[in-house]
Amino acid sequence: MRIGALSARTGVPVATIKYYVREGLLAGGERTGHNQVSYGEEHVHRLRLVRSMVETGGLPIAKVREVLTEIEDPSRDLDSALGVASRALSSHRVPDEAPDDKHLATALAIVRRRGWDRVPAEHGYMRALADVLARLEFFGISDLAELEDRYARAAEQVAEADIRLLMQRGDRDEILETMVVGTVLGDALFEILRRLAQVEVSGREFKGPETKRSEREDSLSTRDEHGAPPAPAAAFSHA
Repeated sequence: MRIGALSARTGVPVATIKYYVREGLLAGGERTGHNQVSYGEEHVHRLRLVRSMVETGGLPIAKVREVLTEIEDPSRDLDSALGVASRALSSHRVPDEAPDDKHLATALAIVRRRGWDRVPAEHGYMRALADVLARLEFFGISDLAELEDRYARAAEQVAEADIRLLMQRGDRDEILETMVVGTVLGDALFEILRRLAQVEVSGREFKGPETKRSEREDSLSTRDEHGAPPAPAAAFSHA
């Protein structure tokens, strides 16, 4: 296909495609004649991957080039390539200083209780988890950390859904593109759903007795009139 068709397929402007080629993010097309270059499906997949990292992932061009160099390393399997992309997208700061033994041990215990044996103790995410635990203790809300197993169980369920989605893709670049977009937007989706759930649960637990009684009376009245309960009102907007 010509560059115009590649642009139409991917939604990336022609000028941007040429820029990505100059920056080494996208291989040039095959020259088929004077001033004529042809692009194939591999360019479609790679361009979508680059676009997902730049536009959805918010990565700078230099970082995208670094990620592409690493994932193209023939010694890396797909699992390792996914790890490279995941770390590039992570918004969690890995502390420069090593965590203290106490919080690192707690972090390791959380992970091992879930049977996550592939994560070594020196992994950056393990250090980040230990850092969060230390901060919770510093602010005097260590009881939140006592819910870590429930958080870990929920995280594992989401991760399993993520990986099943990737398994439905065939091409390596397509899998990586889905991982990039799915991680960024999936994180946003989970955060929003959590906030919505907090609004709902907060309304059940923290509304005053008069408000709750009024809602129950309204509910019973509506059931009598229409045979179905009304939609619940939100406790507060969490704005």
